[in-house]
Amino acid sequence: MVLPLLALQNDVSEEEIAAEIEEVATPLLVPADGVPPIIDTEIAFDGALAQLAAGTGPYAFDAERASGFKYSARAYLIQIKRQGGGLHLIDPIAFGPYHRCFIQLNELIQDEEVILHASTQDLPCLREVGLHPKILFDTELGGRIAGLARVGLGPLLESLMGVSLAKEHSAADWSKRPLPQEWLNYAALDVELLVELRDKVYQILVDAKKWEWAQEDFAAIIDAPPPAPRIDPWRRTSGMHKIKKRNQMAVIRQLWQDRNEIAQELDISPSRLLSDAAITEIALSSEKSPITNRKHLEKILRPLGLRARWLENAPMWISGIATALALTEEQWPEAKSKTDSLPPIKLWRERFPEKYAPLSHARFNLALRAQELSIPLENLISPELVRRICWSPPSTSVSEALIALGARRWQAQIAAPILELALTQTEPLEMPEAENEPAAE
Repeated sequence: MVLPLLALQNDVSEEEIAAEIEEVATPLLVPADGVPPIIDTEIAFDGALAQLAAGTGPYAFDAERASGFKYSARAYLIQIKRQGGGLHLIDPIAFGPYHRCFIQLNELIQDEEVILHASTQDLPCLREVGLHPKILFDTELGGRIAGLARVGLGPLLESLMGVSLAKEHSAADWSKRPLPQEWLNYAALDVELLVELRDKVYQILVDAKKWEWAQEDFAAIIDAPPPAPRIDPWRRTSGMHKIKKRNQMAVIRQLWQDRNEIAQELDISPSRLLSDAAITEIALSSEKSPITNRKHLEKILRPLGLRARWLENAPMWISGIATALALTEEQWPEAKSKTDSLPPIKLWRERFPEKYAPLSHARFNLALRAQELSIPLENLISPELVRRICWSPPSTSVSEALIALGARRWQAQIAAPILELALTQTEPLEMPEAENEPAAE
């Protein structure tokens, strides 16, 4: 197929690419060897391990979670395929973390490449059961670095292999037992062609002389430490922009913490207990008149499309509201969290022109370089790192500073000269600015 080449051409829109691909893609309906039975006994797991050990080459992995249904991000199904080693669907709940079978599987993969699509989503839940790959190939990230326009698993399979996948069960509650047969079929197809897809993406990377870049990125994902706990996670409640007063923030904080405690204990998605919109509305309403009973709470929530589950813990919500409103001003949350995040870009031009000038040059010229290299700017260099370099120019070399901040060496090699030149600029570029750029966390 010639369609992958279209994705690298700037004069062809993603819509045109998708339309042309859709005309020729063949639906992939079932795995070539059928859907294997789910593995939920030690005897079946041991048999799968023997088959996988007899196979050759990399291991293709995928995992299904119950996002939006459960509090935890654990895996409720793990799919594995290897050439000559079969396709296997493992129910991890039947075994638990670090079961001897998972330990044996981990030993099998130590010297082999593990293929994942969007690996940062699945690695945590795989590690939770005891699977710690050492060699990674991420087909989604590889596609980004290669410069492909559409890098979801389905679009990649369509553009590179001429087959299409149905995604109707991607948001299903995978904690359900027994798992429906059509869900298992869907899950099996996610790894059916993952090894072949890896080879296609690899060849594009090699041809574009980007394979070493991808290897460095893959290794960095494997070596990355767990993310640090968020500071004041309650501040990320949807609708916080409506909250202007610190006493209202106190209500948000208390309800968020109460909801989180219950959700964690019950292993249920917090939004199912009480939505963010409901928390925000309660905070806005609580200042007008105290919420002292279920009937009043119900009246506030009804315009949001009241759900019965929101009121199951009404006594706790009412108690939390009272606790928050009883706090003194000294106990209210600060208007802004104490983090090392930088000011929003829209403030730089007016308040920090000496920092905005180099930033405008850096962003413009890095975007040009990314376009020349057919790679998304955020994969060439993190915008957050660019902001930090322009905000606090390093006393050491820019390249060393970027690496210390977490950039890959290949990224620093490309971005450092552009940033060094930008730091010498004293007048900003006159160009439209992306004022709505996401704030750094």
